[in-house]
Amino acid sequence: MDIITQLLPFVFLIAIMYFVIIRPQQNEAKAKKAMLEALKKGDKVITTGGFIVTVYKVEEHFLSVKLNDDTVVKITKESIAKKYEDEA
Repeated sequence: MDIITQLLPFVFLIAIMYFVIIRPQQNEAKAKKAMLEALKKGDKVITTGGFIVTVYKVEEHFLSVKLNDDTVVKITKESIAKKYEDEA
């Protein structure tokens, strides 16, 4: 019985760490993965470098994006920060 009372605070600490840190990160990772899988031609996204670009072509691990009318570059899907929602 003495061992259980000594380990109980550690169990509570681990449970709190799980619900405060680990679980939200897992949910965020799932949401980002779903967003990346749902990307299609014509979507506007923000890269981790801060560029707002338009998706030109979707491949398995890469995206071809348009920076302007005549510049198309290839980037990795991991370099997408989020989908751009026009505020207007």
